[in-house]
Amino acid sequence: MTDAPAIPPQAIPPQAGAGGIEQRKLRHIEACLRPDSQYAARDTGLREVPWPYRALPERDLKGVDLRADFLGRALSAPVLIGAMTGGADAAGRINRNLATAAQRLGIGMMLGSQRVMLERPAARASFLVREWAPDILLVGNLGGAQFLLGYDATHATRAVQEVGADALAIHVNPLQEALQAGGDTNWAGLTDRLAALVPTLPFPVILKEVGHGLDRRTVQAVAGAGFAALDVAGAGGTSWARVEQLVHHGQVRTPDLCDLGIPTAQAIRDARLAAPGTPLIASGGIRTGLDAARALSLGAQVVAVARPLLEPALDSADAAEDWLRQFIHELRVALFVGGYAGLDDLRAGAGLSAGGPANGG
Repeated sequence: MTDAPAIPPQAIPPQAGAGGIEQRKLRHIEACLRPDSQYAARDTGLREVPWPYRALPERDLKGVDLRADFLGRALSAPVLIGAMTGGADAAGRINRNLATAAQRLGIGMMLGSQRVMLERPAARASFLVREWAPDILLVGNLGGAQFLLGYDATHATRAVQEVGADALAIHVNPLQEALQAGGDTNWAGLTDRLAALVPTLPFPVILKEVGHGLDRRTVQAVAGAGFAALDVAGAGGTSWARVEQLVHHGQVRTPDLCDLGIPTAQAIRDARLAAPGTPLIASGGIRTGLDAARALSLGAQVVAVARPLLEPALDSADAAEDWLRQFIHELRVALFVGGYAGLDDLRAGAGLSAGGPANGG
């Protein structure tokens, strides 16, 4: 078993009277920082996506246009900070640092699961980031399984309104739940439940996986449900099934099950073919600007990054901003050496119309 890197004491200080939920959230953070929280037998497939190189690109690097529109909001680059955490003091500091970085850079941010906030009001403060990021695209987050356990439109609306979010992500994570102690494992009827719920909500709703990938049959099943976007969250980065086993057992006991999933590149292609008019978020193992460029060339509108930002965000907003600036610079360089003037040029070169499928799938 790989030793876990220690989180610096100054990053997560002791919390007086901290209850079980705070400790569970902290254990999740610690587990995500371990190398064995990452996929071992599967990768994103993005390295196999061809990328052009032009020795005479006939472009000015500084002029490469990364501006994007997503869910009706302008972004300076097609980048979201992915969903990570909440519910504990340290998680709140992580979220504030991430939100500060997003505000400085003009990109978006997704919050971690807000169930704890709805069921335990004291946890709400860890999700309140608007003071640090008044202008960003902010996306709330609730688990899909909860909508079979009593959640309804009121809970969805609270998750958005109480944090000042612009949209809501509903995450689906059956493998994680099946391997989690006390996880929610009755998923029968959820497709119909979401199809009835989503059209009633007065804000954009995203369907997202958590890192094991949206498959084509699922995308086809929800194609008419009214989701504003799909976050494919493919396999190849953090395995939340592995995270759960690390939290509860200290080791990965079923590596074959924990490495199940749809690789990110395949998930993007499949979603684009199954729902050609639905905007896509590419996440799951996006680690470099070139990963992002390849994902965008497959048909994603934006990319989301989570795990690489966790350690910088434990440090400071400046550290998170520095990581993101480098990531965005890498994306701009990838487009530059590919000969692309910007995102529209990239999509045209890849055979993508606005929301249309990639040429050749």
